[in-house]
Amino acid sequence: MKIETKCLHSGYSPKNGEPRVVPIVQSTTYRFDSCDHVAALFDKPTEFMYSRFANPTCDAVEKKIADMEGGVGCMLTSSGQAATLCSILNLCSAGDSFIASSSIYGGTINLFGFTLKKLGIECIWVDVNASYDEIVKAFKPNTKCVFGETIANPALTVFDFEKWAKAAHANNVPLIVDNTFATPVLCRPFEWGADIVIHSTTKYMDGHAVQGGGAIVDSGNFDWEDAYKKTHKFADMVEPDESYHGLCYVKDFGKAAYIVKARTQLMRDFGCYPAAQSAFYLNMGLETLAVRMPRYCQNARTVAEYFKKSEKIASVSYPGLPGDRYYDLAQKYLPDGTSGVISISIKGGRSAAVRFMDALQLASDEVHVADIRTCVLHPASATHRQLTDEQLVKAGIDGGMVRFSCGLENVDDIIADIDRGLAAI
Repeated sequence: MKIETKCLHSGYSPKNGEPRVVPIVQSTTYRFDSCDHVAALFDKPTEFMYSRFANPTCDAVEKKIADMEGGVGCMLTSSGQAATLCSILNLCSAGDSFIASSSIYGGTINLFGFTLKKLGIECIWVDVNASYDEIVKAFKPNTKCVFGETIANPALTVFDFEKWAKAAHANNVPLIVDNTFATPVLCRPFEWGADIVIHSTTKYMDGHAVQGGGAIVDSGNFDWEDAYKKTHKFADMVEPDESYHGLCYVKDFGKAAYIVKARTQLMRDFGCYPAAQSAFYLNMGLETLAVRMPRYCQNARTVAEYFKKSEKIASVSYPGLPGDRYYDLAQKYLPDGTSGVISISIKGGRSAAVRFMDALQLASDEVHVADIRTCVLHPASATHRQLTDEQLVKAGIDGGMVRFSCGLENVDDIIADIDRGLAAI
């Protein structure tokens, strides 16, 4: 099936007389006829047994997202940040390191640079525009993975998948990519060499700002056993898991080893699983995702061109705009569009940016992005407030930057609102 059809039909196929829409299974527990049946599931989890691990409603949505991305399995989480955390902790423990592009979401920078550091896991920052040789030089003997973001929030840099994947695989580690802004409608990172994809489903996938959520998708392409033989890394993928009665993930689950390990170890211990109701709402958003994404891109391209003409705007970052630094990469990896998010820098710095934002009436000033409604944010004051000046520069953020997320309104109304904001500067 094509992506538009997968959005509607993947993950759930009702049998004769069953509900056409994915039903909400509002139950934490499941009944079994024998004690031995339950015991067997604690040796090898193959069925629903408790909703901290899995739920039928969530399972249907997980299967849909996995199919949309082209992966072998998916695990939903309670937030995008939880997905990011679990994607790393499924590979790294105290004493390990991993490499991350310096141009990623501010909350992720805090997680990697501060919280994981407290847990004994080092994040090695590398410029998103670094050469292949520069990336390779950053690796250490204890480096377990590489992390990047398809379209960075809010710098809107475009990740060069092939270059970073080549560096990761040359060092026998997987590449993890945050595909939140692109969604599988605009880009499927597995087709370009990524091994694991994560999403904040709170954004475009949900689209309506009604529930928080995240997802981890496993491509099934990384050869954990081969990497283990070459480097002695990823022993916990190959050797028996003492915390789960000697389960061997590669031996018992093959290509799905990574995602099964994430569920049986991390979800079991952290319990960051979404409610069935949340998955139901997410599925409603997914059903219209392929219809919404082209409109976001169309509106954003028009608005970006409009911003470009204003003398009050110092710069416009939108990789779908000819002349943008990342336009060529966007044409390669995201030929169908680069989302509805634009980053502008207003002349006059923070004070001018604040006047512009406060004068808007249609666009909402809110800590959110990638919504059906237009919204704006001042990253340096909000999502990236905890970053140092040096980190802000590396993330491509200055005091005049405004993240402008185009919604699905008529673009003429969005531009009229922009005029109102620009007039206040």
